[in-house]
Amino acid sequence: MTYSYDRSMFEAPPPQAMPAGRSRRDRRDGAGYIWNADLELAVNIALATERPLLVRGPSGTGKSSLAASLARAKGWRYYEEVVSSTTEARHLMWKFETLKRLSDSQAGGAKPAVHYVEPGVLWWAFDPESAQRRGMAAGVLPEIEDPNRFRVNTSERAVVLIDEIDKADPDVPNNLLVPLGSLEFSVTDAENASVKAIVPPVVVITTNDERELPGAFLRRCVVIKLESPDRAALLRIAEAHFGQDANSLFERVADAMDAVAVAKKVRALPSPSTAEFLDAIGTCRDLKVTPGDHPTWRAIERAVFYKPGIQDDQRNP
Repeated sequence: MTYSYDRSMFEAPPPQAMPAGRSRRDRRDGAGYIWNADLELAVNIALATERPLLVRGPSGTGKSSLAASLARAKGWRYYEEVVSSTTEARHLMWKFETLKRLSDSQAGGAKPAVHYVEPGVLWWAFDPESAQRRGMAAGVLPEIEDPNRFRVNTSERAVVLIDEIDKADPDVPNNLLVPLGSLEFSVTDAENASVKAIVPPVVVITTNDERELPGAFLRRCVVIKLESPDRAALLRIAEAHFGQDANSLFERVADAMDAVAVAKKVRALPSPSTAEFLDAIGTCRDLKVTPGDHPTWRAIERAVFYKPGIQDDQRNP
């Protein structure tokens, strides 16, 4: 199959600082993403091979934000699906609203099956016009709104994030081999409508390595592993989110987090993540507190870094 689309290589963009006054909830828009040479090369390999990019690594290493940052930088459409234990491979192509059809049937108003089809992220990425019409001819069904998260991006090409695939049943990765390899599938609930990619999307798949993925699936992916950011990288990430470090706050929070990491390692507990580092900085800025022997900081440290559990309450009644 011959495609006509932009085949230029990806050049990592600089991070964009968060606008003043904006909520600090998980951005998931890729604007503040910190790229490195290895990540940039991995993306370009995935573009050249038209293979999915599997991003491995522990939580908090920036796996999920990579896809959004790529879509922003290239001006491509962007879709994402967060996998859960109930996710099936078919759900990434389409879902069927069984309960709604049952309810309509009990009320005496059941419609043909295609009316209960909900296109999945792969369908939208492969052929958004077909997804809007649920595979039917124009005018047969009301059109569905495109869930592209970057509405200003209307390019033929798309980026798809399949987040935390290791949460799914072990059969899910293998059941995705054909649609991801051939870039086409049939929708059995929509009169076997054929869906084919107009332009191959970039599929980014993440895993926390909580479950081993099938060898056949791994062989069909470009794979990169992200490590937890070191201190210098953490400080760069903080600057991307908050701007220049005022009064060495980022440094002081990093010092405190390092101390917590050492204490948690003794108890075989995971070190604080990048998200928790940013939470601590943001809280300090809002409450005008700096790390040190201060009751408010101790409360922040305990709530954000240590996160006491039931076991702690039992040991300290």
